[in-house]
Amino acid sequence: MNLFFTRTQYCWVFMKRLRKMIHSASFFCLCLLLSTGVFAGDTDVIKSVSVMEGDSVTLNTDVKMQRDDQILWMFGPQERRIADIHRQNIYIDATNTIFEKRLQMDNQTGSLTIRNIRTEHTGLYKLQIINNRGTSNKRFSVTVYAALPVPVITRDSSKCSSSSGSSGQNCSLLCSVLNVIDVTLSWYKGNSLLSSISVSDLSISLSLPLEVEYQEKTPTAVCLTIPSATRLNTTSTSLNSVTYVQNGKRVHVSTFQ
Repeated sequence: MNLFFTRTQYCWVFMKRLRKMIHSASFFCLCLLLSTGVFAGDTDVIKSVSVMEGDSVTLNTDVKMQRDDQILWMFGPQERRIADIHRQNIYIDATNTIFEKRLQMDNQTGSLTIRNIRTEHTGLYKLQIINNRGTSNKRFSVTVYAALPVPVITRDSSKCSSSSGSSGQNCSLLCSVLNVIDVTLSWYKGNSLLSSISVSDLSISLSLPLEVEYQEKTPTAVCLTIPSATRLNTTSTSLNSVTYVQNGKRVHVSTFQ
């Protein structure tokens, strides 16, 4: 009987120690995974941001800073520090002539705003957040499109002809834009795309004709230039020329009515 209890007690002690060993091993593996970056904040996910030259863009941290948090912003392949904030003290690299007087940091979130952005600001931005929980990183790939020229619409009177059985005229309109790279030139009537033409890598002049029946109640036709990589909706307008912002992109529009 005593031998039975002794063996039972021994087994119970052995199982208890085994559970402790398993727990310790699991904890060690977890620490190892964290130290090698498996659960660390540094990931390969890159957020793409597109903006028009001359506009402002904000790269959001999506965090609310605590007192001892430090947030750093770096730019380019060398990851040169351009701005950081620690304990409410903001540092902007004044020696960086590329971003001269264009950078601004939010003292609550550490988000970075680039004002009056230029094409030379295209590139990779790295955000680094350091706190008592460790270090996390986030990357932004920013593409800055060159300012878009305003398209010009002309009417070729020599190609206007009277429609049979109609008080209107069939006319040829020509929408033209000079010295453009990587843009799409389009004709719209309201939200309906009538025609479009694109150019990718050459700086050339684009022209896009449109045959219309012109009369007093003809809906406005809109010709616009947008970056080729962008897909925007547009609405008709009665203005002769207008610049407006939609989905964060500047769109130059000329109209004919």
